[in-house]
Amino acid sequence: MHLLLTNIRQLCNVELGTERKSVAKGDSLKKMDCIENAWLLIEDGIIKDFGDMEHAHAVAANDILDVSGRLVLPTWVDSHTHLVFASSREDEFVDRINGLTYEEIARRGGGILNSARKMADIDEHQLYDESLARLHRVIAQGTGAIEIKSGYGLSLEAELKILRVIRRLKEEGPIPVKASFLAAHAYPIEYKENHEGYLKLIINEMLPVIAGEGLADYMDVFCEQGFFSVDETDRLLDAAAKYGLKPKIHANQLHRSGGVQIGVKHNAISVDHLEAMGDEEIEALENSNTIPTLLPGAAFFLGIQYQPARKLIDAGLPVCLATDYNPGSCPSGNVPFLLTLACTQMKMTPDEAIQAVTLNGAAALEMSDKMGTIAVGKKANLIVTRPMPSFSYIPYDFGNNPVEKMILAGQIV
Repeated sequence: MHLLLTNIRQLCNVELGTERKSVAKGDSLKKMDCIENAWLLIEDGIIKDFGDMEHAHAVAANDILDVSGRLVLPTWVDSHTHLVFASSREDEFVDRINGLTYEEIARRGGGILNSARKMADIDEHQLYDESLARLHRVIAQGTGAIEIKSGYGLSLEAELKILRVIRRLKEEGPIPVKASFLAAHAYPIEYKENHEGYLKLIINEMLPVIAGEGLADYMDVFCEQGFFSVDETDRLLDAAAKYGLKPKIHANQLHRSGGVQIGVKHNAISVDHLEAMGDEEIEALENSNTIPTLLPGAAFFLGIQYQPARKLIDAGLPVCLATDYNPGSCPSGNVPFLLTLACTQMKMTPDEAIQAVTLNGAAALEMSDKMGTIAVGKKANLIVTRPMPSFSYIPYDFGNNPVEKMILAGQIV
């Protein structure tokens, strides 16, 4: 099957040469390549060819779609979410309005522990149905690949429930899905004074089952004061490596926790959050292949400081953006709004922000060979926008969905 898109006002984030970019950083992050008045050919779900209309050659296609006035971009790749959860937490939202901090709510049994209690009670089929509905909502806003974490179970049974739902979304959902095992998200109440017991539960009981069933691509740990220490994180990542689970770290959200450095030590695919950063953390990232992933939606919702995106970009690092979609600190998977936050609050340019959630999002999920740019041979997961003047209009027009059509594996949806 062939699908030909014609009269594209702006074909965004294209790769014109034969050499493929694995990430965007430095000058390549600051300037996104586009073709004005373009065409694009899809064959059997793969990008076959593209160019400008002035030099278009005769192409045979089963379907031709005239997209005059519209932009075409690679879909967003959301590399950090907690999309599978049992219930919302709007009561804690009100608590924060009334002055409680995120940490204070957690100490009172709220936060992650609240979600874990609700996860224990929900039926797996209901959990799947609700999660699939959320997945479709973020797809409608332009997401074409996603990572989903466990971590609201905190017991073998409940963590397996979440990971099996993620596997089902991966098998039955319309977009690529990666799974992260995050039992090291918080200490359950019964292990509050017995950290060693919970670490042994993860290492000796959870990891063998999860690896044996092939339920996770990555191992994640919340390395933060009041959660998992650097030494505990180190031990957990060593254990996960024996099962082939690569690390992705929650790091430096509330404090300079050492999470960046321990992530770099373990060659983590990414370290995520990074609200609390100093020169030492930036230097560690400069000497690594670890991708700094910024989650400004959580900073916005919690009312805490934003990540130092400009310092990271100016240091030549491949900054990535992701939503952190979860019921407590960022109950939104809306990437277009994420782009607005990145531009207005972290002073990223539209070129930088869009590449951070396309090519660099794909790199943070080890998918940059298949997703993240418009390139011959890559998967045809594409956004067709509403009529608009340029890609800068997407973060500018905040609160409105820029997506008119989604093309997933070459099929218009």
